[in-house]
Amino acid sequence: MTDCCVRALVTGKVQGVWFRRATQEKALQHSLTGYAKNLPDGRVEVLMCGHSDAVKLLSEWLWQGPEGAQVTHVELDVLDDCRAPSHFATH
Repeated sequence: MTDCCVRALVTGKVQGVWFRRATQEKALQHSLTGYAKNLPDGRVEVLMCGHSDAVKLLSEWLWQGPEGAQVTHVELDVLDDCRAPSHFATH
């Protein structure tokens, strides 16, 4: 398999439920880099970069999220021209 970067926009009750921190923990378990940040419209944006199998696993987990989250939609966008960050951050 190959490395890739995918941007996810996660909709639902995803702010104020430790979604970003839980996403960071899952990403680090799978050796992914990127970020998770709250958006002004209530969604969370997640950038996942690394091995495509690991990105797929985290992408699937985003539909569940941490306890307390109620995810209603996840939009995924594969990024062709993306420089992978060196770590996984929360903003």
